[in-house]
Amino acid sequence: MKTVQGLLEWLQKKLSDRFIRNVGWLGAAQLSNRVFRLAATVVLARWLSPSDYGLAAVVLTTNEFLTVFTRSGIGSKIIQASAEDLDELCDTAYWLNWILCGSLFVLQCLLAVPIGWFYGKSEIALPIGVMAVVYLLVPLGYIQAMLLMRENRLKITAITNAAQLSCDCVLTIVFALLGMGLWALILPKVLVAPIWVIINYANHPWRAPRRFTLKRWPEIVAFARNILGVELLTTLRGNIDYLIVGRVLGVEALGVYYFAFNAGLGISLGVISAFSSALYPHLCAVNTDPEQLKVRFFSGLKTIALVAVPLVLLQSSLAPIYVPIIFGEKWVAAGAVPVLILVCLSALPRPFADAASQLLHAVNRTHLDLQWNLFFTLVLVAAIAVSTPWGIGGVALAVLVCHVLALPPFAVWTTRMLFAKPLTPSLS
Repeated sequence: MKTVQGLLEWLQKKLSDRFIRNVGWLGAAQLSNRVFRLAATVVLARWLSPSDYGLAAVVLTTNEFLTVFTRSGIGSKIIQASAEDLDELCDTAYWLNWILCGSLFVLQCLLAVPIGWFYGKSEIALPIGVMAVVYLLVPLGYIQAMLLMRENRLKITAITNAAQLSCDCVLTIVFALLGMGLWALILPKVLVAPIWVIINYANHPWRAPRRFTLKRWPEIVAFARNILGVELLTTLRGNIDYLIVGRVLGVEALGVYYFAFNAGLGISLGVISAFSSALYPHLCAVNTDPEQLKVRFFSGLKTIALVAVPLVLLQSSLAPIYVPIIFGEKWVAAGAVPVLILVCLSALPRPFADAASQLLHAVNRTHLDLQWNLFFTLVLVAAIAVSTPWGIGGVALAVLVCHVLALPPFAVWTTRMLFAKPLTPSLS
């Protein structure tokens, strides 16, 4: 009885922790998203050809390289800012977002035709231009979304993401069954963008300022620039293999590689993303208390390790069984299974490095994260470029080796550097 009572008390204590609840909400949203995405992936795997997948990969990768600027660190500054500075920073951040997103819209439209020419596929120019429309919606709900995260109201964040992505997947399935090919992956992302705006806008009372202001913009930019650098390098690492494979090995090889990444790494990265989203405001709330910061960091790290590591190992070990059953034999014949296993295993060290990055951001040591990411990106790009003569299997192996050898030392170095001596975080 005492053992059962002790277990119940432990569970009650855990479930009362706000960080655990936030991870739970975000994790549940990710689980929901993965169910819908799995259904969409099954349909796409059976109705789209590797060539269609390759074309979609080019369009989505192009969009991702520009979308990263919307994660420029402006929102991170709002989450980290002191209460007395918040109103002014929110007003300025709102107008900065309009300037940024308007510029991204124009830039992506201008790049559409040259990118189609570069890959010898002129038909991708229109989808690239259409996806740029999403940028014009982002500023309408961005500040509200960041304030919800600052207030640790991640239940709303989770519901928003789940609603948007589930609708995206449903529309993708419908469009694929209607024979829309490439557009089945592209058009839904534009159509569901207003969902994100509406839910965030409706759940926070902050409203846009009537007067244009850029007061204290250097303060925001100074904080955001390192985070933007990290995001750019992270996006480059996440997509450079697609660009190299597509250019060197061809669109069909890219289609197989892109399928393996989406089918193999999607669930694991979703869990890691949920953890990172919850960890950052959790750490920022105590970034002036070194002891509490240390306790929260290691507790959070333990939580994600207990979830992510078994999940990655289970998914990679079962790949030879579920790929032919769920996605079809054609992907086994195309050699996708070994690639899927390798890229899935590369997720094992990612949550620890992600946690270390969030810790550096919380104490305003973003320049250290930027320096590390620059080094790691150069190593990864070099490894991918060297491995292309061995096909997509060689590229996947290079990705795995780089992650396993580089990410754990970064996580260890960060924690030792910050916690080996009294921590004095900078909030400027």
